[in-house]
Amino acid sequence: MPAPKKVSESHSIKSEMIMPNDTNTLGNLMGGNLMRMVDVTGAIAAQRHCNRIVVTASIDNVSFTNKVPLGDVITLEAKVTRSFNTSMEVIVKVYSENIPAGTKNHTNTAFLTFVAVDQSGRPIEIAEAIPETDEEKELFEAALRRRQLRLVLGGRMQPSDATELKAIFGI
Repeated sequence: MPAPKKVSESHSIKSEMIMPNDTNTLGNLMGGNLMRMVDVTGAIAAQRHCNRIVVTASIDNVSFTNKVPLGDVITLEAKVTRSFNTSMEVIVKVYSENIPAGTKNHTNTAFLTFVAVDQSGRPIEIAEAIPETDEEKELFEAALRRRQLRLVLGGRMQPSDATELKAIFGI
């Protein structure tokens, strides 16, 4: 197994100005364009963690909390929250900034799962993610519940086997 790696060593930050070709007819960032940026930024953080090619296995619910208008600068911050055998969960937080107005809004948060693969595309074992800060530890602990929920909803785990979820509901 690869040596454990600190969560802080796998972060990825991207900033980009929203241009006309990124927007819908109302002048706001199109959701699909945002999802592409989230996926790419998350993949970079995942690759930094495992030093391998990664593929996207899932993207959790993406809610569009605040619009991102033309001319705003969007910043995406991604980091690995927890790694499992061959997969890892990555959180991506999205902020929109109107530089002339001096305003900044949190617009989205998404959790993604990436799988590390070898040159043939087969899953490969990855390093453990070591959380250090209180926030990282909180995300790390909750990642197992989110993973079990994804597996249950995807039909890859029986609800009766989701021990972390059962503990939440006192079952």
